[in-house]
Amino acid sequence: MAKSHFISDQKRRRLVICLVTSMNNLLRSHEFTFIDNEFGIVFDQPQAGFTSQKMASAHSKGETAAVVWMEYMRIIFIQLFAISLLIGISYSAQADQFTSGVNGTESIAMAVLVDDEKRPHFPANTKKANATWAMAFDNDLLAPGHRDRDYTYGMNLTYSGASAADAPISLRTPLAIVDSWLGVNKLVANPRSNYSVELGLFGFTPKELERQTINETDRPYASLVYFSSSHEQIDLDKNVAWNSTLTIGALGLGWVGDLQNSAHHQTASKDARGWNHQISDGGELTGRYVLARQDYLDSFSDSVEVKSTLQASVGYLTETSWGMSFRSGKIISPWASFNPDLISYGEKSTYSNNASTTNEHYFWAGFTLKARFYNAFLQGQFRDSDFSYSYSDLRPIIAETWAGYTYAFKQGYRISYVLRAQSSEIKHGDGDRSVVWGGLIFAATI
Repeated sequence: MAKSHFISDQKRRRLVICLVTSMNNLLRSHEFTFIDNEFGIVFDQPQAGFTSQKMASAHSKGETAAVVWMEYMRIIFIQLFAISLLIGISYSAQADQFTSGVNGTESIAMAVLVDDEKRPHFPANTKKANATWAMAFDNDLLAPGHRDRDYTYGMNLTYSGASAADAPISLRTPLAIVDSWLGVNKLVANPRSNYSVELGLFGFTPKELERQTINETDRPYASLVYFSSSHEQIDLDKNVAWNSTLTIGALGLGWVGDLQNSAHHQTASKDARGWNHQISDGGELTGRYVLARQDYLDSFSDSVEVKSTLQASVGYLTETSWGMSFRSGKIISPWASFNPDLISYGEKSTYSNNASTTNEHYFWAGFTLKARFYNAFLQGQFRDSDFSYSYSDLRPIIAETWAGYTYAFKQGYRISYVLRAQSSEIKHGDGDRSVVWGGLIFAATI
């Protein structure tokens, strides 16, 4: 037994060292160039573009708007196929669900018993956690180097838990319709469900904030104000969690830049003077649907948890991704309540928390590889933008890594810090750099 724990600890140390070393190498790189040119992949086939210049060229050649529309729909159909494939994988994984010698109720009971062996028992008079309020704040100033560019800031407020299903304002009904159409509501026979609603905003800026003209070699200004609803289905028998999210929002609202400049006035920082050139300036409706499957792999020891995440989305970020994450320390909360894998810039920066009778603290880290087909924050959407990129100007494969620390108090309060880094998405010019930002999360479980 002692030898087994020794091996587990060695594996844990090697895993932590590997991830921390990767983060350090990223932070030391020149302009944070984290990925070689296109991972050695060459794309000769013309790709769909959404720049205003291409739109004008199309009209000058007498092409109809239907041609541009079909290019956009082609990307959406690719992702619908990706989501269908993800669901197909889930159904094949369910093939043996009813062939087991243990029925569903007994399986759940056994899973709970196994989990109880790894977690402290709760006294009978412990108050059951009903809901969690969480607030997150992201800023590139919270990362080493104090840059003020790229994903420059974001904030959100999340309400999660069983009672969030009855939130007075939510997208639960349209989300349920989409889930039903895709068959997501049939993926788990006897799920333990969790719901959440989230309100937030975030923005992107180029490097030269005081420049009022457009730098066509850097990234454009962009912003999103959004509201989302999520439904999580946990399969206690298989240690799998399915998470679906529907988001509606607006691109290009001017007050996102006004809020940034107001904060800059308070801190005597430079004004960002190019917000009038942002993507979809003046406002444009947008949306996104995300489906993710998380698998709890195993624990190397009682203090380490590892899981993988497969994800696909359609909308203002259209992509597929796969990643792994772990946490190590004094772990009390269930593995499914910890979801740094699902974060997309400012979205889902918070996650559910569970009240316990003891303090909890752990280090966490992970990585994700993304195949991104469409990014409205760089390519624009239907509304004309002063400056945007075409898909052929962007790298189709990007990587993201993160590391953080959480301390949760037994009274239900939690605080976390995270450092995240993403490889360069723009192929050439001043915008060819990796993105690094930090985040703070404050949460309270009622």
